[in-house]
Amino acid sequence: MADKLKALWRFKLLYNGQCPFCRQEVRWLQCWNRRGYLAFEDIAAPEFDAARYGLTREDLMGVMHGVFPDGRVVRKVEVFRQAYRAAGLGWLVALTGWPVLRWGFDGLYSLFARYRVSLGRLLGRSCDAGACGLGPHDRG
Repeated sequence: MADKLKALWRFKLLYNGQCPFCRQEVRWLQCWNRRGYLAFEDIAAPEFDAARYGLTREDLMGVMHGVFPDGRVVRKVEVFRQAYRAAGLGWLVALTGWPVLRWGFDGLYSLFARYRVSLGRLLGRSCDAGACGLGPHDRG
């Protein structure tokens, strides 16, 4: 069954399994991923190799990334658009792709990515062993 689901995926979300924001989002999407079109890969797993996607750990820690079966990589809010679409929830994020609003949502995500560690502390969701950030150069 796992092999069958693996063959069906239409988009793969690369997430940080040590980040409480990422874990919560992944749990939500897994609940709705009934057809298996959305795959998940934990970038914090010891066997994960960022180079397989032409990326570095630093790239992946800065902002969300996702991959299509053909190897194309997308970043930032486009990842959520594609992940939600694959899980059958595209309507929830559709307006984030509208040309007039897209730049605003992309900008808000960049702010969130930049300050997520501080935001997590404020909300009582600190990252495991500081795993959500790479330091001052960690920018969205």
